[in-house]
Amino acid sequence: MLTLGINGAAGRMGKTLVQACVEDERTRLGAAFEASAADSIGRDAGEVAGVGATGVIISHDLESQCRDFDILIDFTVPECTMRSLDSCRRHGKSMVIGTTGLDEHQVQELQQASEDISIVYAPNMSVGVNVCLKLLQVAADTLRDDYDIEIIEAHHRHKVDAPSGTALRMGEVVAERLGRKLADCAVFGRHGHTGKRDRKTIGFETIRAGDIVGEHTVMFSGEGERIEVTHRASSRMNFARGALRAAAWVSGRGPGLFDMRDVLEI
Repeated sequence: MLTLGINGAAGRMGKTLVQACVEDERTRLGAAFEASAADSIGRDAGEVAGVGATGVIISHDLESQCRDFDILIDFTVPECTMRSLDSCRRHGKSMVIGTTGLDEHQVQELQQASEDISIVYAPNMSVGVNVCLKLLQVAADTLRDDYDIEIIEAHHRHKVDAPSGTALRMGEVVAERLGRKLADCAVFGRHGHTGKRDRKTIGFETIRAGDIVGEHTVMFSGEGERIEVTHRASSRMNFARGALRAAAWVSGRGPGLFDMRDVLEI
């Protein structure tokens, strides 16, 4: 049985991960972590998640508890993830990382750490989203430069980064297939007199409202037709189950940096 550690165990995604871990017969919860100032420190992770007592007490000291798990799942914030990465690298523990908002330097740190440990890093662990990424490759290969491309994403009011990591990954996938660099062609929102649209750009629009779990639409608009690839998440559980699938896949593998396309073999 695979023993998991969950970072950010009292957050919205962390609670869902704890629930998924408890419900899955292939896994057991070995450790749970939160920030040192969190009210949940010292409480049972299962009770915090609403799934009953697990005997695993939420701690802030990941460094001293690396022996209590095989793989750490981390859906927190970049600074916290980097601290976790440092501990896991020293102790030879694999990681599944769903944290969004990592900058270029932090991604380089992941690449360096993957020389010593195995890491699955993906801005979205949903199986459905990763199928959408494959569909976007097909669409971009076929439609080429004859269509305007816009990416619209919506999330709950508490999400702190924009556009979402998933939206950016969708843009990267499309840009790569069209021979472009997203950094050179992305347009983030529009206001005022913007002039005629450049077809070589990829537009992004962001919505933050209410309790929206996550919605992404990539729109290919041509003359007389529009193709849309859309994913709507109605529950965080699909992200959690994807993370557990990634953990099972990466278990026992040698060092390397992988993503969900590796896990799903697409």
